[in-house]
Amino acid sequence: MRTAEQFRNTKETEIRVQLALDGGETKITTGIGFFDHILQAFATHGNFGLQVQAKGDLYVDGHHTVEDTGIVLGRAFREALGNRSGIARFGSFYVPMDESLAFAAVDVSGRPFLVFQAEFPQQTIGAYDACLTEEFFRAFAMNAELTLHTRVEYGKNSHHMVEAMFKAVAHALRIAIAETTPGQVLSTKGSL
Repeated sequence: MRTAEQFRNTKETEIRVQLALDGGETKITTGIGFFDHILQAFATHGNFGLQVQAKGDLYVDGHHTVEDTGIVLGRAFREALGNRSGIARFGSFYVPMDESLAFAAVDVSGRPFLVFQAEFPQQTIGAYDACLTEEFFRAFAMNAELTLHTRVEYGKNSHHMVEAMFKAVAHALRIAIAETTPGQVLSTKGSL
């Protein structure tokens, strides 16, 4: 089974992530309600078993908690994927959410890169700063060692826009990590 457990303890945060790429229990506790909500949506739409326990310096703001969760979740993805053989490698997906439309494309390549395009009209969603969405996805992509392009095509409600992005990325990942021919690496180089 493709699973991983990762930790990160700093002066700013304590993060623990348990990940099962092929489904399982989901339990998210970060101290930021909307962040819990979109991580739950990410797990549900990716069909991932995901447990996240995060404690951070929320008296400062949510930045360290959100970014460090992205780091730890990315590391868990990298570990759970192993040598990346036997997977589809590429995935893309659109998610409409009311007036918003988001897109994500992913290459589970071992080459980290992020292209992020979104402008959020409301800067805060509950206790969550909308700008942290890019910080999360950057930390996640760099530490998972994958190429991720995500954008909001259009939208007016930041809640819908951010949530659609998380769901689009989850679906794109689900497609990209789907198991194909065991041992086969989808690359002309013979390795990723």
